[in-house]
Amino acid sequence: MNEYENYDELEETGGGTPSEGGNDSKDSEYELFCSMCRRPESKCGKLMRLPGGLNICPDCMQRSFDTFRQSGIDINSLPKIPLGRLDFSQLQDDMPQAHQGVKKKKKEEKKPQEELKFSDVPRPHRIKAMLDEYVVGQEKAKKVLSVAVYNHYKRVFSDKKDGVDIEKSNILMIGPTGSGKTFLVKTLAGLLKVPLAIADATSLTEAGYIGDDIESVLSKLLMAADDDLERAEHGIVFIDEIDKIAKKQNMNSRDVSGESVQQELLKMLEGSAIEVPVGATSKNPMVPTATIDTTNILFICGGAFPELEEIIRQRLKGVNSIGFSADINASSDDRDRVLAQVTMDDLRKFGMIPEFIGRLPVIATLESLTEDYLVRILKEPKNAILKQYKKLMAMDEVELEFEDEALRLIAEKAMKKDTGARALRSILEEYMLDIMYEIPRDDSIGRVVITRDYLEGRGGPRIVLRGMEQLPEQAGG
Repeated sequence: MNEYENYDELEETGGGTPSEGGNDSKDSEYELFCSMCRRPESKCGKLMRLPGGLNICPDCMQRSFDTFRQSGIDINSLPKIPLGRLDFSQLQDDMPQAHQGVKKKKKEEKKPQEELKFSDVPRPHRIKAMLDEYVVGQEKAKKVLSVAVYNHYKRVFSDKKDGVDIEKSNILMIGPTGSGKTFLVKTLAGLLKVPLAIADATSLTEAGYIGDDIESVLSKLLMAADDDLERAEHGIVFIDEIDKIAKKQNMNSRDVSGESVQQELLKMLEGSAIEVPVGATSKNPMVPTATIDTTNILFICGGAFPELEEIIRQRLKGVNSIGFSADINASSDDRDRVLAQVTMDDLRKFGMIPEFIGRLPVIATLESLTEDYLVRILKEPKNAILKQYKKLMAMDEVELEFEDEALRLIAEKAMKKDTGARALRSILEEYMLDIMYEIPRDDSIGRVVITRDYLEGRGGPRIVLRGMEQLPEQAGG
């Protein structure tokens, strides 16, 4: 049996077989990959060929030996089976062609990313100006983020020969759900062209328990950087729902998803070398690992922190009032103004340990979204939802318009859902379903105007036929 008979397709494309000294250059359309970790030869190095067309990379081979050694099995004591008795033919017949040691290379290989330079980092006013194009409102939060990010990359590229070591400026974002915390970070990473990893703190647990270890956060960053270690070490990590790992009160059992997770995140936030799995979110003996230095990674944590304002109000009540029954002044009644006065002591009372909040020195508070803000979010940003629908309709050569009163009604309904800007998309999808279904059927339609009456079910949208200058009174939907 020819141990390379499964590489016929590789030969046809000019790749040849290993036994014939085939061409392993980039011109070959196919390449070999490890039968265990599934990484191609271009990623894991020269493969060891076994009978039956199986290929094993050096990492997997070494981990197999380590597993034997840790289990106490002496490899030399195992019975030696002559290679002639090994029959892999049945195994190979049962395996689909895509898993027989050969797979197609990607037609378009990604170009290597250029190394980030300090000259490429925009000044704070430029960062804020770019954020203004995509994010409505949140002026203070955008300014805080712009300065913190600029100072972070100053620190990364600073000269340490003078003995002055600038500390990290990790950021804590506090704001109600749907106020734009994740969107701000995504936009920021896109503008800076650095890899971004978004993780959910609710899935993190202490090492050894069911759930994700903290290393899974860095694994996502490494994948976002296309396994480029140097790019990953200059990236951004956003940990959402950070308030969910607050210290649990009155717990009799071990708190494996609260205070213990905060403890394990300390070294990562401060800056240390952490071993993470490559191409997976959990460690196991068969997955290769890489060591990431988190010193130059910017960590941004975000959360809604419910009931935090009550803690702040209690503090302000004792500071600004005289007597036990006195109320805080009217200017502190607004939730946004109350949250803007948050201190480290308030966060400690909420359940965050002092060591953790000490590693997040920059605090940015986001405002609640009002109806006016929601209307602006619908139409003003560079990637506004209305602009997306208009582009979809324009592909059918139909002009789409929304009356101001219709936008106001959408904002009112979104406010009732109490989920911030997230509700806008679902509400629009519901209203636009019939429009997106019916309009492409009639080539004579040139323009559609969405009115408040249509959204309230009191009629159809206003339709303008091609070549007509005046809008008819009402057309059926």
